[in-house]
Amino acid sequence: MIQKKNPLWYKDAIIYQIHVRAFYDSNGDGIGDFKGLIQKLDYVQNLGVNTLWLLPFYPSPLKDGGYDITDFTGVHPSYGTLADFKRFVKEAHKRGLKIITELVLNHTSTEHKWFQRARNAKPDSIYRDFYVWSDTPEKYQDARIIFQDFEVSNWTYDHVAKAYYWHRFYSHQPDLNFENPRVQKEIIKVLDFWFQTGVDGFRLDAVPYLFEAEGTNCENLPETHQYLKQLRKYVDDNYQDKLLLAEANQWPEDACAYFGDGDECHMAFHFPLMPRMYMALRMEDRFPVVDIMEQTPQIPDNCQWAIFLRNHDELTLEMVSDEERDYMYKSFADDPRKRINVGIRRRLFPLFGGDLRTIELLNFLLFSMPGTPIVYYGDEIGMGDNYYLGDRDGVRTPMQWTPDKNAGFSKADPQRLYLPVVIDNNYHYTSVNVENQERNPTSFLWWQRRVIAKRKKYKAFGRGSIRFINSNNPKVLAFVRDYEDETMLVVVNLSRYSQHAELDLQDYAGSVPMEVFSRNDFQVISDQPWGFSMQFKNYFWFLLRKPEKEAETPVAEKMMLQTTSRQWSAMEAKVRDSIMQLVYDYILKSRWFTGNVQKLKEIGIVDQIAVHKKKNTPYLFLVQLNLIEAENDIFLMPVSMAFDRQAEEIKSSYPQSLIGPIAIDTEEAVLYDGAFDPDVQQALFSLIRKRAKLKGWQGELEGSSGSRLRQIKEDVLKSHVLSSKRVNTSLAFDDRCFLKIYRNPQEGENPDVEIIKNLTRHTGFRNIPLYAGRIDYRKPGFENTSIALLTDLIPNVGHAWEMTQTEIESFFDKVLSEKDNIGNQPPGEKHIEDFIEPFFLEMVSLLGQRTAEMHLALASISAVDGFKPEAFSLLYQKSLLQSLRTFIKRTFSTLRNGIRKLDQETQQSFQTVFAVQNDHFSYLRKILETSKINARKIRIHGNYKLNKLLFTGKDFIITDFEGGVDQALSVRKLKHCPYKDVASMLMSFYYGINTGYFHRREFLPVNENYLEPLVEQWYATVSETFVASYNASLVDSGLIP
Repeated sequence: MIQKKNPLWYKDAIIYQIHVRAFYDSNGDGIGDFKGLIQKLDYVQNLGVNTLWLLPFYPSPLKDGGYDITDFTGVHPSYGTLADFKRFVKEAHKRGLKIITELVLNHTSTEHKWFQRARNAKPDSIYRDFYVWSDTPEKYQDARIIFQDFEVSNWTYDHVAKAYYWHRFYSHQPDLNFENPRVQKEIIKVLDFWFQTGVDGFRLDAVPYLFEAEGTNCENLPETHQYLKQLRKYVDDNYQDKLLLAEANQWPEDACAYFGDGDECHMAFHFPLMPRMYMALRMEDRFPVVDIMEQTPQIPDNCQWAIFLRNHDELTLEMVSDEERDYMYKSFADDPRKRINVGIRRRLFPLFGGDLRTIELLNFLLFSMPGTPIVYYGDEIGMGDNYYLGDRDGVRTPMQWTPDKNAGFSKADPQRLYLPVVIDNNYHYTSVNVENQERNPTSFLWWQRRVIAKRKKYKAFGRGSIRFINSNNPKVLAFVRDYEDETMLVVVNLSRYSQHAELDLQDYAGSVPMEVFSRNDFQVISDQPWGFSMQFKNYFWFLLRKPEKEAETPVAEKMMLQTTSRQWSAMEAKVRDSIMQLVYDYILKSRWFTGNVQKLKEIGIVDQIAVHKKKNTPYLFLVQLNLIEAENDIFLMPVSMAFDRQAEEIKSSYPQSLIGPIAIDTEEAVLYDGAFDPDVQQALFSLIRKRAKLKGWQGELEGSSGSRLRQIKEDVLKSHVLSSKRVNTSLAFDDRCFLKIYRNPQEGENPDVEIIKNLTRHTGFRNIPLYAGRIDYRKPGFENTSIALLTDLIPNVGHAWEMTQTEIESFFDKVLSEKDNIGNQPPGEKHIEDFIEPFFLEMVSLLGQRTAEMHLALASISAVDGFKPEAFSLLYQKSLLQSLRTFIKRTFSTLRNGIRKLDQETQQSFQTVFAVQNDHFSYLRKILETSKINARKIRIHGNYKLNKLLFTGKDFIITDFEGGVDQALSVRKLKHCPYKDVASMLMSFYYGINTGYFHRREFLPVNENYLEPLVEQWYATVSETFVASYNASLVDSGLIP
């Protein structure tokens, strides 16, 4: 047995990722090479890293950055010779630098001699069998297409072989057939060759895809793990201190499998952690990081995760849920050109707009988490990117060394460079380069060096366990890294504001936290919560903050706004500012405002639009609410003025609409919410009816209408307000039309408009208010945004919620009145229907049918972008599992924080529920991971509850397709299993019966032992009736399992 000198060296490594052609050009041909890399090894060493990871440098047509290889044991002539490589290895080792390179074992280039030989060989011959062939492209249909932006199939037809070959990536990269022992022997030869030249480890590229099997997604197959065990045994038997690093872009439990029992790969990438560090900073919430680490299984002691922020590929979003992916796209890649495949092709600094404090915090978090951190070349100086270059080349541009020609990378003419240097204004090589940052001790390069040097002093970061610390502030992430006698406390403030946190550190009582950079001692830890305050986006390493109360924003006293008609018509800045101060006060005092004085920092004007050109015209203001510790919000604020009698009517009839007093040309009046102004109401209706436009300061409002509106002959329809809430104001025009004004618009088409319009135009489903028109806000550089929707006004007798509450009251009346006749025991389940109105159950059954018809109608709109149904896939089911898991964890976390005020017995009941949390996860895994579900994702209602249904007395009209209004529009437009609407309606029924029960219990003495079983039986009967009708209406539809 070979005695290993330092078998766990990779646990203490800090890896620097380099592309040879991008680093330094020694011969002036415009392409980096090994001789140039040797010249820059001192720079790499001074950075503090101790391992180099080289991207492929083998002979290749370079259609995929060198991952399309034609010779596994050669060096691309542009980069030098094999002798140059050996000298590079020698010089790197002399400086204490380990070398990791790529073993691209899944595929080759179509130009590789193996493939050329295979395509010309006879079918079933030993040479043809080097690759995966088929006479049909129908095999392995459950395997996803990874490069969705470039490939439409995993099969490509070869006219020479007269057969299809398999490829998981580009069509010019055919997959090797690992069922063939000869292929496995060839890979061993490649491994031997490079290990014998001095390479210290291999990154095993695309390792989950080595084997294929029908009926699977061709990923993570048992054969792959068996092969890796054989490969690892061979390495251990023949070499010492060598490394195998698995590139397995999988969920933690699947990636963890690549460690085996410590007998497969030494390391594996933790892909899911990376996007969640970004999310934690953008959301200012520790949950994404804590949650994904809690999902990460314990790994063998001799294994290690590889962690990173960016690399040579896109910022992959495969291992996140649909909602998380949408959030990442909206936060970091609003321009679709920044996206590629299922990810974002941007470097670290441009992702955060060059926000140095945020980027420092993100790197600090990277260096603190369990695993071996990887730094991508150029990120240590804040290099930019160029996503216009295509594919992922935008993040692979030349290293920027100096402000001189070609950024000091090459002496070649600029047009000869393999890729152009970055000349974006914010990241131009003349300002962002090594030379400039070397001269500035406060630069990010020097910061990175200091942090790396400090991290290397403490083995707990590379080898220690992690334990998250309970805190009363979700914006503060705290955890302990523990190894042998070394205990490190990590505390980071994810917020852009100062925070205070109380940390539960009683297990470390008596310890004195020493901050490792200043070596200052902090307050001794006791068995009481350890209070800690932090500045915005601050971070600490200690060897073993809710925000500091900000001064309340003063609410301005109501003042009489003095102006003239001319100033009002011109809406001069002084007048506008005064109005906005009154609007600010109005918003703070409005019941719909979900924040408070401390949450609303200020407001600003996005646009102002005069309603007409008459004297004292009302205005429509698009107001931006700048909120503390929340995303900025947009609010539509119509402002009108009323004089004399009209002013008194407003004060008496609509006091909630009053904004403030005004004196215009010395005549006193009141400003009020213009949604209550008949002039504004008629102007909006006319805008739709005439398909007119109203021009504003920055953009314009545009009305549009359908054929239904042209059927109305009356010139004027009398209007009035039906309701005015936070998210919308509803108006009625006689008994003909219903106008919903979206007071809280988000950029883009509201799903309410989108769905009702398309259901009206493309389906025969008529249990909705039919589309009549709309108003959109248009502005250059701004997606067309829904402002209002006009539909038919539906005669009704109220909401389905009210109908249900009436039934529930009747139900309780009956069961309580019959109590004396039937004794203390409630009626059995067979007899419960005797106490439920037959008409109500008939309506519940009808509602199940209408719900199914709605889903069928939505699924039929396949020709409209965003509506075409999609089949379930194993990847989606994994994403769904993640979403459900996150929902359960957040729900349980909220419950844990809220039960402290409850009595001890109730708390104990909750603890019983908490104890089976993992049982919920296990059940979900059993359902979603066992096999692919035969169902489809479609557009759904998204917020399907009884109060979203109008009841006509004999049927239902489904309204309000906005979805969850606190979610982004793009999230509301995601496709889901239609059962999500069903579950939402069942919850509405559940809430309804329990609301009725608690009402009875509060106002009348009741026997709980008698009534509680009745509540459960009522819900069971109603829900079964609803679901049975729904399922029966969707038989053979393919929409549901």
